[in-house]
Amino acid sequence: MAHAHKSGSVRVEALKVAAKGEDGAETTIVHEVGFTIARGEVLALIGESGSGKTTIALAMMGYARRGCAIRGGSIDVFGTQVLACSASALRGLRGNRIAYIAQSAAASFNPARTIMAQVIESALIHGSLTADAATTKAKALFRELALPNPDTIGDRYPHQVSGGQLQRLLAAMALLNDPDLVIFDEPTTALDVTTQIEVLISFKAAIRERGITGIYVSHDLAVVAQIADRIAVLRHGRLAEIGPVAQMVSAPAHPYTRQLIAAAAPVKRKGPEALPETGEAPVLAATAITAGYGPAGPDGLPRIKILHDVGFSLRRGETLGIIGESGSGKSTLARVVAGIVPAARGEVRLDGKALPPALDRRDRETLRRIQIVFQNADTVLNPAQSIAQILERPLAFYHRLGAGARRQRLMQLLDQVRLPRSVAERRPGELSGGQKQRVNLARALAAEPDVILCDEVTSALDTVVGEAVLDLLVEIQRELTVAYVFISHDLGVIRSISDAVMVLQHGRVVEAGPTEALLADPKEPYTRLLLSSVPELRTGWLDDVRAGRGAAA
Repeated sequence: MAHAHKSGSVRVEALKVAAKGEDGAETTIVHEVGFTIARGEVLALIGESGSGKTTIALAMMGYARRGCAIRGGSIDVFGTQVLACSASALRGLRGNRIAYIAQSAAASFNPARTIMAQVIESALIHGSLTADAATTKAKALFRELALPNPDTIGDRYPHQVSGGQLQRLLAAMALLNDPDLVIFDEPTTALDVTTQIEVLISFKAAIRERGITGIYVSHDLAVVAQIADRIAVLRHGRLAEIGPVAQMVSAPAHPYTRQLIAAAAPVKRKGPEALPETGEAPVLAATAITAGYGPAGPDGLPRIKILHDVGFSLRRGETLGIIGESGSGKSTLARVVAGIVPAARGEVRLDGKALPPALDRRDRETLRRIQIVFQNADTVLNPAQSIAQILERPLAFYHRLGAGARRQRLMQLLDQVRLPRSVAERRPGELSGGQKQRVNLARALAAEPDVILCDEVTSALDTVVGEAVLDLLVEIQRELTVAYVFISHDLGVIRSISDAVMVLQHGRVVEAGPTEALLADPKEPYTRLLLSSVPELRTGWLDDVRAGRGAAA
């Protein structure tokens, strides 16, 4: 459907957004930002959490989050002055002329209605298509976005399709009304690398096919280099630098852009040098672990099996990286080792001694020696307690230290994880994501463990912050010869920090061995697929992958 106002461009001038604190004082979070996007061009907004990228993306629809207000500037989307629109005019724009594809497709769908009913809903609300026409058009979009069974997938409910399929269905919903501007807000962040590739390939094809004008919000430079024409780098709500992708990737001018590019190419933190052979028993070993959830069946095994006959061994001061996609059993394995999920078969040994499978049967000393650090610091730190209270608890529990000794040790722990001592009196809500993850790590170190299980500890962090946490883990390992089991779906991270690596798929070990040797010459097709799916920071990489996979992806 053609629109009269199709000429022109998207122009943002001197955009200013402010946030109101609890005391009523305003802080500017987007400072006088401006840029232009030509028709058919995709501009990437890149920067870490708090840089203002999502705030700017939402402002394009005249929307400010709770506690925020647009305080100045203008946004012109192909002749429509967005900030001058009335509430009803904005309702007419959103989901119709300006479409938004959110990060979490699962949270965007109603589980109680079929997919098709939800995909065509905005077309019916805006009156742009009849139900029949919208359904026909939706099926064509499903086909274009390389979704399986395009004619019947709409009859399913959201929980009956995979995460990557749901993300593409969300895109179909956004594209149904032929919007003038599409905002992609971190649409692949929550996906596994192999799924991310499929989604990126289908998005890129749709962008080319339809000449989409877009804003792509991300903190992943390698992804952005495949999709965008130009990149705008944001820092602390200001525009640091803007330019064509090729130039930004090969010759960035701003020091911060250079830092982002350095962080996108993970450094090898550990050389292949082997630890000296001491002949001592592994500090941690697991043999023939079978585990899962639900009541035991007639064979004595849980009804839902997650892990099948998994084993590994780990020496003092060594890091074992465990890589696999969502649902491969990585986190369940960590929970089995920690005793949170008792194994149905097999055993875990600490210094050669078999451990009781369940947490409540392990003694205090065993609990002290194996610590676990979870992915999301937000959900594991008590928001009502100060950092001092959080860290002093394990000191009292494991080491029975008195108040004076606890205080002294607390300060040492903060130094160890490179946090200022002043954070002791603050609460988790007052800290950044990276600082919270350091507190999480300090709490594990308070026990003085032999083994720390790190479950996706950097996946919720920005690249630059995540790199700093990885550096810290390696420094601490050198100081304390602690062993890590490092779980991640990010091969770059695993490669940079692990001595040995184990690849899991559907709860089975695909292959395992010393990191460099295994990744240089993987024997199994699945490992090769994982390796070939890690985005490279160069333009044209996605097209090469697509060509290599016979464009069938």
